[in-house]
Amino acid sequence: MGLDLEYIDAQTPLDEDEKEGLLIKTITTKGELDEFEQLNIEKAIEWTISRKFKTEYLLSEKFVKDLHYKMFCDTWSWAGEFRKTNKNIGVDKYSIGVSLRQLIDDCKYWIENETYPEDEIAIRFKHKIVNIHCFSNGNGRHSRLIADVIINKIFGKPYFTWSSNNLNKKGEARNNYLKAIKEGDKGNIQPLIEFAKS
Repeated sequence: MGLDLEYIDAQTPLDEDEKEGLLIKTITTKGELDEFEQLNIEKAIEWTISRKFKTEYLLSEKFVKDLHYKMFCDTWSWAGEFRKTNKNIGVDKYSIGVSLRQLIDDCKYWIENETYPEDEIAIRFKHKIVNIHCFSNGNGRHSRLIADVIINKIFGKPYFTWSSNNLNKKGEARNNYLKAIKEGDKGNIQPLIEFAKS
C-alpha cells in the first residue's frame, strides 16, 4: 500500500527512497505519521530537559545530528543523517556541512560578543538552520527545539511557547509562523522572535 502523504504549505515532500526509510510499515497516512513522530519528539524533549549539556556540545554538528536522531529515531532509518537529495528549500546537499559549520561559528561569535540579545541569538540560529534544511524531514520541528535548547541550556531562560499550537497542521498559528519566517528571510527577525514568545 505504501505511505500516502499530503503536504501543506511550506512542507518539504519526501522522495520515494526517503519514504522507504519509515520504520513502522503499518503507517500509511500523514495523520498516523504525525502522531507517531510526535511521540518520538516528546521523548527527545524529555532528553533535552533532563540533561545538562556543555555549550561546546550544543554548538556542534554532532548535537545537531544527535537531536534530530533523538526526535525521529523510532520513525525513520535516516534520522540524524544529513539529507542526500536536494529539496524545494535549503542549500545544496553537498553544502550542508559547510553551511552548518558557518552557522555554528556565527552563533559562537554572537554569544561571545553579545552581538544580539539572547532571545534573538536563539531565533537567528533557528531561522538559519531551517534555511539550511539539513535533513529530509522534520527541519521546522528540529529548528524550534534547537532554539528552545539554546535559550534554556545556554542562557538559562524558559523554552519558547511557539503560540502553544501544533505548527505541523493548517491553521492561523501556522500561517502566522510562516509569515514570520518569510519576514526573517527578508532580514526582519523580530516577528519570528515575537511569535516564538507568543
